[in-house]
Amino acid sequence: MNEKIVIVDYGMGNLHSVNKALVKVGGNVSISSDPSVIDAADKVILPGVGAFGDCMSNINSYGLTQVLLNALNSGKPFLGICLGEQLLFEGSEEAPGVKGLGFFQGQVEKIRTDFKIPHMGWNKLELKSSSPLLCNAANEFVYFVHSYHAVPKDKSIITSVCDYGTQITASVGRGSVQAVQFHPEKSSSVGIKILQAFKEWQP
Repeated sequence: MNEKIVIVDYGMGNLHSVNKALVKVGGNVSISSDPSVIDAADKVILPGVGAFGDCMSNINSYGLTQVLLNALNSGKPFLGICLGEQLLFEGSEEAPGVKGLGFFQGQVEKIRTDFKIPHMGWNKLELKSSSPLLCNAANEFVYFVHSYHAVPKDKSIITSVCDYGTQITASVGRGSVQAVQFHPEKSSSVGIKILQAFKEWQP
């Protein structure tokens, strides 16, 4: 069964490189901003590049807030990537007063480190708890570009971290919703394995 994967288009995100990587692993994938198409998808991916406030503004203006909340609570596989992970939290220091989707409790905070910000380039994943997508990713290097990271209220949802002079949340997950701060589509063969795991995942 080749389930329909929809990448959500809200005017911001690395849509085409994510699409290309999923096609490479045989995904039946499309890009859409149509709520009915997103609602009918078997699996949903929320990418994101840019600023938290701008992304939430676009999601709201595209009329996608409710359909995303429906998908998050539906039990269907959902993957947030980079800013798409951060948007799943209640808010961000980057955009005070702007509400996130709030699926996960907690805030997105600026990375506080003596190292250079943004955290850009390859860093090693340290797995913290079981994730259906990271089975082949323990101690592997993946690609990051960000200045903020999620700080969940419930630390048990953190599935991996990395070290950048401080501990950074690299991925989170609960049930059918998994999200990564790094870019699997830019993370070479490891990233391809993560996207393949998402394609094949049956929660």
